[in-house]
Amino acid sequence: QVKLVESGGASVQAGGSLRLSCTASGVSISNYCMGWFRAPSGGEREGIASIDTDGTTDYDDSVKGRFTVSTDHAKNTLYLQIDDLEPEDTAMYYCAADLRCWAIGSVDEYRYWGQGTQVTVSS
Repeated sequence: QVKLVESGGASVQAGGSLRLSCTASGVSISNYCMGWFRAPSGGEREGIASIDTDGTTDYDDSVKGRFTVSTDHAKNTLYLQIDDLEPEDTAMYYCAADLRCWAIGSVDEYRYWGQGTQVTVSS
């Protein structure tokens, strides 16, 4: 059974940093393309970053330069480093996995999802 579990979300002040984690079980993330999505309260889930099996990363323009996606294959874990947090970053953050790869991709293009971790940024 495939399971993705996010962690690391918190309530922080603007300008701060967080590192989100997504630990996988039932799959080896070295064989999967991984993505990060976020959904503001009442809003739709949107893709913000992805990393493919050779380590190529892609970012939405809204987070480029502040967000960094990475993987630790030994820990079977995906990370999202978020720096210089802004109130507009407040959202539920989700990780996703699929055998197919895209530059970020859409919700429909990922097979496996985590349950999400909440990030709240105050000004």
